[in-house]
Amino acid sequence: MATPHSISIETVAKVANLARLNLTPQEMATMAEQLSGMLEHFGGIDKLDLSAVVPMAQAVPLKNVLREDVVMPSLDRDEVLASAPDAHDGRFRVPPSAGQES
Repeated sequence: MATPHSISIETVAKVANLARLNLTPQEMATMAEQLSGMLEHFGGIDKLDLSAVVPMAQAVPLKNVLREDVVMPSLDRDEVLASAPDAHDGRFRVPPSAGQES
């Protein structure tokens, strides 16, 4: 007998077909049993009085850890490129990636 929180093998077969999953009859029976167990568990949660619980989007508070974007002096481009093994047109020259021509 089906309980209010049960999923039939026919429903599992329909969803498996829509998802293009090839499940054996044993796998469909296992999935129906496991999904029904999950729904029963959620049904127990639904019975809890959560009226005093504040809704939240995150389990822990988020805090932005980024620093302020402040313009600061940087290294001189010509000085940096002078110490590079190979430079071209004001940029570092590196070996080509796999499959690319130089």
